[in-house]
Amino acid sequence: MSQQLVNLLLAPHMTEKSMRHSEGHAQYVFQVLKQANKDEVKKAVELMFNTKVDRVRIVNVKGKAKRFGQIEGRTKGWKKAYVTLKEGQQIDFSGFQA
Repeated sequence: MSQQLVNLLLAPHMTEKSMRHSEGHAQYVFQVLKQANKDEVKKAVELMFNTKVDRVRIVNVKGKAKRFGQIEGRTKGWKKAYVTLKEGQQIDFSGFQA
């Protein structure tokens, strides 16, 4: 069970917007598997980073339409999770390996 939870989190999603959220609101963004749900993400974060999670929000990100000459296609869609930690909790990504 714990191995499945560890594999659920693919990578932290590090952008300027997500870094702003982590500083001000103790909220972190992760790229997760397509079949992940809120409960599984909460358990995985608590297990991997030894923290207490307050809430989880999940967003399905649609792939973008791309074009190369006459060939039209679409990039892959993916799922991301916004994880809000309880007061006083923090995640250190220095030891995290995706």
